[in-house]
Order: sequence, then structure tokens, then C-alpha cells
Amino acid sequence: MQQFSVTRGLNLPDPVRISRYKRLPELGPALLFFSGGSALNPTARALKQYTHNSIHLMTPFDSGGSSAVLRHAFGMPAIGDLRSRLIALADESVLGQSEIYRLFTHRFPKTASLEDLHSELVDLLEGHDQLIARVPNPMRRLIRHQLAFFHDAMPSGFDLRGASIGNLILAGGYLNNNQKLDPIIFLFSKLVNTLGTVLATVDARLHLAVELDSGEIIVGQHNMTGKETAPIASRIKRTYLTRSLAGGDPVEIEVSPKKQHLIETADMICYPPGSFHSSLIANLLPKGVGKSIARSSNPKVYVPNLGNDPEQFGMSPNETVDALLKHLRADAGADTPTDKLLNFIVTDEKHAAEFDWAELEAQGISLIGADLTSTHSVPYYDPEKLVCMLLSFL
Repeated sequence: MQQFSVTRGLNLPDPVRISRYKRLPELGPALLFFSGGSALNPTARALKQYTHNSIHLMTPFDSGGSSAVLRHAFGMPAIGDLRSRLIALADESVLGQSEIYRLFTHRFPKTASLEDLHSELVDLLEGHDQLIARVPNPMRRLIRHQLAFFHDAMPSGFDLRGASIGNLILAGGYLNNNQKLDPIIFLFSKLVNTLGTVLATVDARLHLAVELDSGEIIVGQHNMTGKETAPIASRIKRTYLTRSLAGGDPVEIEVSPKKQHLIETADMICYPPGSFHSSLIANLLPKGVGKSIARSSNPKVYVPNLGNDPEQFGMSPNETVDALLKHLRADAGADTPTDKLLNFIVTDEKHAAEFDWAELEAQGISLIGADLTSTHSVPYYDPEKLVCMLLSFL
């Protein structure tokens, strides 16, 4: 089979293409996002109106919140961000979807006694609680089955305060499927008819670590985002994976052939907004990711953050581009041409003015500034505007 490169002019945004995708979203393009956290969820909700074929490779290294309690109890990867992305992409027209959404997003109260919370959990898995009683079968039976696995494996004294029901269901499914993430994510996606593909970049029980310019080592995603601890006060010099929250040597892990194929064949690769190191760079650390990106002949687009990101302390906009390319070349090879890794930067017109255009042009990167915010989205991207801009490349 011969491959050809075709060059065409772009209208940004392109109303003809956008209208076409909205009419037939089931035939829409495969945009692939490397992300984590909840920053991209509003964009995912907007995206499913135009394509049901988006791909979301997500980091399973979160170490805070209710995911941390599950990780400590079962030695498992983080599942909270995967759950929230699956829900963001769920088909809202499916019978029972609103009931499933309420169930999977419900959290146990933080102030109740452990005894009362355990009773509530038992009511859920037995089907008596109204949250689950409203979910139609066969979905209700499948959910109760996963909850039963979680309940049977739950350590004595497990702290259910503030726990997400969706996380408990996924944890039960993980335990029920030989401690593998992909099978339960697949089942969950079928339960809610996810309009896209959501996968953990790697199915691994690892933690994220960074070394600062000051020499300090910070282990655990929750310690570097500025949400659960004080923001970092020194620039991040190195990002790597390790086995324990106690720290340790860097660990190498390889992304599966299936996920390499998804990267290589996606219609577009997007490095989206979100915490720069713990959401974006973390997904690029496994071996094979950078090489797969370089093998793709389709557009690669970086959408930088607009809001304040503590993980970008001391970095100029151009330096974030350099850091992205450095991490990609760590796997793809130091001599990999920039055009194999990054072609476009798409951002709001006000933020575009903060870049050194000449420096980007010398690297062969095109900077596109457009009106991508709205009165209700500032200081972040307007999801609809951003989706329409990305779709116009395809």
C-alpha cells in the first residue's frame, strides 16, 4: 500500500466541515488526546456532538482524593479520572443514562459514621437504595455484581467518607477482572454507551515524581498540582515514574501494541490543556509513545493552558513547547525532526501574543491564535469553540 501526503488550505474554523461532522458524528474523525484530570471533560462533552470516535489516553497515576484511598487499600492504579472522562463522553440519550450518571457521580457524605456508610454501601449492592433501584436492568445487575466484589475485598475499617460510588464500582470490576484496568473500562463504557474510546495509557500501579531545579524530589501527583498542597516554588527539571509514594529509582514501562496502533492511526494527535506535567507529560513517559507519535503522518496540535498552572512555574510559553518536545524525543530519538512531533499550536489570540513567533517559525511550528474563549469560559477555553477549531484541521 502506497502512502501520499496531500496539502490543502485551511479555513479556521471551517463551518462546512463542522456541519458535516455534526450531521454524522458516528463517522466523525479519531482525535486522540493525551490527558488526565478533569480539565478536558467540558471539551469531551462538546466533542461527542461531532464525533463518536475520539480517543482519550489518560494517566492512571493520580495519588490524591478518593483514588488515593483505593490505591492504598488495593495497590491499584488510579481510576477517578478515567471514570469522569467515561461519564463526560456518555451517550445522554441512552435509557437510564441519567440514573447511571447520578449513581456514578454520587459521593458518600464526609461527615457520616463509618457504620452508617457501610450500611449505605450494603443497601446499594443489594439493590435497595433508590440511587441504584432506578437504574434499569441489565445495567443494575452488572453494577451490583462489581460492587459486591469491592465489598467482599474491602479491608476492615476502610474509610468510605467522601468516596465516589463510581470509583468503588470500577475498583470492584478491577478486582473481578484479575486486577486489569482495560476489561472493566470496556465494560463501563458499554454500560453508559461511551461515545469515544477511553483507556489508561498503561495499566500500571506506578506513581509520578518530579525533580525540581532546587534539587527537591516530589513524589505523588497530588503533591505537585497545587490543589492539595502548597504550589511548588521551583521549576520542574525532570519528570519520571516510580513504584512507591516513598520514592525510589525511575521505572520504565512500555505502552501496549494496541495503544501504539491507536496513536499511529489517529486522524489527529492533540496535546491538550491540563496540568502540564501530571496530566500531559505523564502520558508521554511510557516507552513507545514518542516513537508512535513520530510514526504518525497526521497533524499534531498543542493546545497550551490559559489559566494558571503551578506545574509550569518559571516557564515561558515557548519553554513549555521545548519541554514537550524534549519529553517526546526522549523516546522518539534526539534527532527526530520537530514536524514529526508537533505541527501546530492553537490558542486564544490573547495568549498567542505571549509566544515568540519567530522562534516557533524557526522550529517549523505554526502558531494559530483565535477567539477561543467566551464570557462564561474565561480564563479557560470555550469548549465549543475549541472543538470546532480542532475539527477544522481534518
